[in-house]
Amino acid sequence: MKADCPYEIVDVFSAEPFAGNPLAVVRTDSPLSPDVMQKIAREMNLSETAFYAPRKDGDGAWRVRIFTPSKELAFAGHPILGAAWVIRRNEENGAGAIRLALDVGPIHVAFETDAEQGEVAWFCAPPMAFGAIRDREQVATALGLTPQDMDRDFPPREVSGGVTLILAPVRTVEAVRRAGLDLTRFQPLAAAGAPPMVYVFCRTDDDAASQRLRARFFFESFGVREDPASGNAAAFLGAYLLNYDYFGPAPVMARIEQGEEMGRPSLVMLRAARNGAGIDVQVGGQVVLTARGRLV
Repeated sequence: MKADCPYEIVDVFSAEPFAGNPLAVVRTDSPLSPDVMQKIAREMNLSETAFYAPRKDGDGAWRVRIFTPSKELAFAGHPILGAAWVIRRNEENGAGAIRLALDVGPIHVAFETDAEQGEVAWFCAPPMAFGAIRDREQVATALGLTPQDMDRDFPPREVSGGVTLILAPVRTVEAVRRAGLDLTRFQPLAAAGAPPMVYVFCRTDDDAASQRLRARFFFESFGVREDPASGNAAAFLGAYLLNYDYFGPAPVMARIEQGEEMGRPSLVMLRAARNGAGIDVQVGGQVVLTARGRLV
């Protein structure tokens, strides 16, 4: 097998190298089979690896495929931002916005300047759907928490959009720090059809106007893994926050801190608002280049 492809590694949701969520972005100068892309993703051993061809589709979108070490994903947040950042830098000469073609459909990525954060890449989330409300005590047990740690005002609930995960609101930052996913204890939820992907979150203070959150995201991939920053989960969270008026009726303009427990501090930016009968959700973050190389 010869891949013969250049690649770059970027850290997403961070302005500093070696923080945020690392991503490998591979330019497929020659077509690669899904099997080869899967092997490359396993070799990279990052939470995701993104692949793109150095040409646009007929509709002007860049075709991107995303693989974890174990499977292909239809949608994932930090690969969208990281791949868009690399494509813009290498192929689009600093364009203000580009379109990606994913299995969930076209994704629009815009680049804006934030007064506090500098340049931020933003993606518009695809349509999302709410699923089952899960048993609060079963979720607490699977996370190694007590029922008292869970937020009694807001339920653990599945949200889907290319993938499905459980949003699990807890009461305190200390509970977020103690959380972890135990697949054995998760079995009652798995038997009921729940996905082994859980996003734990809480407010960092009592001021709803500040809209600052703390989060962790656990998922099954060759055992349990944790993401230091999670763009797709943040998109689902935006829909959840609006649906339950978590911050009241105002639009969501949140800052999500993640990755501290892994030594990779990350900042995920979130905007969400109602739009007629639907919602608009956007997830943003900074991106920084950390390495480049070539597969042989």
